[in-house]
This record gives sequence, structure tokens and C-alpha cells, in this order.
Amino acid sequence: MKPWLRYTLAVALGLVAGLGGAAYTVRSGALGSGQSIGPWRTGADFGTAEASARTRAVVAMAGLLALPAREARYYTAVTDDAGAALDGRCRYRVTGGNLPARWWSLTLYDAAGYLVPNDADRFSVPGAALAPGERSSWTIRVAPDRQTGHWLPTGGIDAFALTLRAYLPPDGGKGTPPRAALPSIVKEGCA
Repeated sequence: MKPWLRYTLAVALGLVAGLGGAAYTVRSGALGSGQSIGPWRTGADFGTAEASARTRAVVAMAGLLALPAREARYYTAVTDDAGAALDGRCRYRVTGGNLPARWWSLTLYDAAGYLVPNDADRFSVPGAALAPGERSSWTIRVAPDRQTGHWLPTGGIDAFALTLRAYLPPDGGKGTPPRAALPSIVKEGCA
């Protein structure tokens, strides 16, 4: 093989491998890929000038209008507390208490980052929907079929992600809450 052909082939293979690896890294990056807290992942550099190129690419791919950490922290889970992938054909119990935020919401997305169509037209549960007596100890059911109480429908899809948005954290978004401060995600069974 002629040297110029070998060099051209090596450069082409290098470009394909490099671009393919970069695309895979960005597409597989969960929102909040900086730190793990149980099943939740978060990052403190969203919406800041200090955001890494990877964080900026993940935010751009997901279409998230990210606020800086002092205004909002984003926690994303794609697994339950046992480490198993979240499956839309299963039922989950998400339980928590007073979260480190003035206001919060829990939203369900499909694997591509879109809201999941469902007959109930329910996509998120805001903390403000909880009765005052529930706020220190609450439960949200995540399941394909209607549940009593607070419920997020999965639409029966193969995989989903939960995003917890915590607005106006009391520490200005500088710290990372302990595991006990974030909700637990427990699988209750599958259809």
C-alpha cells in the first residue's frame, strides 16, 4: 500500500473514531453528570461561564435551559436505589422530605429527553402540589397505570429518567446535599 493511502486511511479512521467517541459521550451523558448522590447525578456548573465543554454539549443536546447553581440545582436519575435502570413497565415509589430548595419539581422524561405522552396529561409533580402536612414526608408513585395519590405516568416505555429541579437552594448552590436529603427511588414491581 502506498504511504499517502496509509496516511489518508489512518487520518480518516482517527476522525471517525474521535467524532464517534465524542458523539457517544455527549449523547449518553445524563444531565448533571458531575457528581453522584445515590441514584441522582448533578453538576454545579450548569448555566455558568465555568461549564466544561462536555456540560455545554450535554445541555445543548438535551435542550435544557439551565440556570446557574445559585438559582437551581438539577438532579437526574436513570436508575433506582438498587442501581437497576428505570423501566417504564415497572412501578416505583419515590419518597422524600423537605428538600434543600424553596421550590422543587419532579419530572419524567423518555430516554431521548422528551416528556412522555400519557392519557392523564401529567408530566411533573411540583412540591407546591403537596399539602402542607405532606411536605416533610411525601411519596410520588411512578408507574404505567393510574395510582392513588401523587402519580407520574411512565406511558409503559422501556426506559425513562427522573429530573428533580431544586430552585433557590439555601446554600446558593455551592454545596452538595447529603444522600438523605434527596428522594429515594424504590422499585415495587413490574407488569
